[in-house]
Amino acid sequence: MSAAVESLDLTAPEGDEQRKLPVFSKKNTKIATYLALLAWTIAVFDFGLFGTLLPAMQEEFGWTETEAYAINTWIAVGTAAVCFGIGPIVDRLGRRRGMMVTVGGTAIVSAVTSVIPAGLGFLTNSILVIVRSFGGLGFSEQAVNATYMNEVYQVTEDEKKRRRPGFYYSFIQGGWPLGFLLASALAFAFLPTLGWRALYIMAAIPAAITVWLISKKLKETPQFELHQKLTALEKSGQTEQAHALAASFGVLHSSAAPLKRIWEPALRRNTIVFSLAWIVNFFGIMVFSILGSSVLVNSRGVELADAFWMLIVINALAYFGYIFHGWFGDIIGRKKTIIIGWIISGISFSVMLSPIAATPTLIIASYGVGLFFLVGPYAAIQYFMAECYPVSCRATGLAFIGAMSQPGIVLGGALFTVVTAQAGTTAAALWVGALGTILSGLLMIAAKPVPKELLEDASV
Repeated sequence: MSAAVESLDLTAPEGDEQRKLPVFSKKNTKIATYLALLAWTIAVFDFGLFGTLLPAMQEEFGWTETEAYAINTWIAVGTAAVCFGIGPIVDRLGRRRGMMVTVGGTAIVSAVTSVIPAGLGFLTNSILVIVRSFGGLGFSEQAVNATYMNEVYQVTEDEKKRRRPGFYYSFIQGGWPLGFLLASALAFAFLPTLGWRALYIMAAIPAAITVWLISKKLKETPQFELHQKLTALEKSGQTEQAHALAASFGVLHSSAAPLKRIWEPALRRNTIVFSLAWIVNFFGIMVFSILGSSVLVNSRGVELADAFWMLIVINALAYFGYIFHGWFGDIIGRKKTIIIGWIISGISFSVMLSPIAATPTLIIASYGVGLFFLVGPYAAIQYFMAECYPVSCRATGLAFIGAMSQPGIVLGGALFTVVTAQAGTTAAALWVGALGTILSGLLMIAAKPVPKELLEDASV
């Protein structure tokens, strides 16, 4: 009999009965992998469009260079608030519904952005900040992905994916440069003729289609189904039954709220370390990924059209950074992979900003290496973080830490704006972006793996 027809036994166990979670079939694993990649790529497409189109929007809305960076910073404040809230929702609704919420939110945000009126001054800016803040739904999709795929790869019948989960997950997390590549490519092709508003409409349509596909094709993980049953028993006052059912699967049950759990003694250290690392690393993400076109135009004197095709090449190279770091993390450990990658990245961006990179070839090469080692480690860190939190608070932990990217953008954006006003974009990119990236790698030295017995992951 195929493992695909097995179901999760949630009936009351008898005595010391021991159970195992049903396996995820190869077919459902393949569907989950493809849909997770599609969902993340589409979410990043919308998220990346704002940074990519910022120079064009700046021209229509009449912003100065400093004002454009400041508005981006205020959007980051609102994005953080949205990101903080999505984790507990996913730990309650489930991974499948959580993915529908994040990608569906992306579709709505893209569509509404396309119709924001210009020429209303403060009102226009306020509407833009509010609408784009909900882009945090799309950004939070990666936390849902990491949570979902971590659980799928634990119970899949596909032995290759069970043995090398980091490598296979890296293809999914690689949706970040693919999304930015898509944004840059379409901007290069259609911005001159159709304008920036049409590009947001282009982002909304595939997002809506993806939500429909998820609703029809994606299966919930057995780990969450077990967690959901344990929570229902707890809420109905059947605490002993909940613990007995959990014990039958060889896991520990906790009734603590997800947001409270990530600050428990065994989990607190990583929550703090990961959060700090994300904050300062997003100094580099903001400068070199989100605002890549602005940096190339204002720092290296590249024409906007040329910046678009440069970013297409650079983001194509960066995709392989995810594959490399996912593979390397399975071999030497995810923590070491992250530390090495981010330090190399900061050094590479420093070279790109220096007089050494005096030709388009050298700019692309040094920028490409920098982005390869900047975003690539996220294939390792997302999976590493999922391995450091129990099922009951896994999505909350990942979403909370992911939300720390927004304080990173806020603080980094403020520093970037101040330094830009005083010393120019080159100095700001160096001291805020490149230095922040190196510091994030050093911070990861303090991260510590969590004992397996605390993770609530029953074996198959």
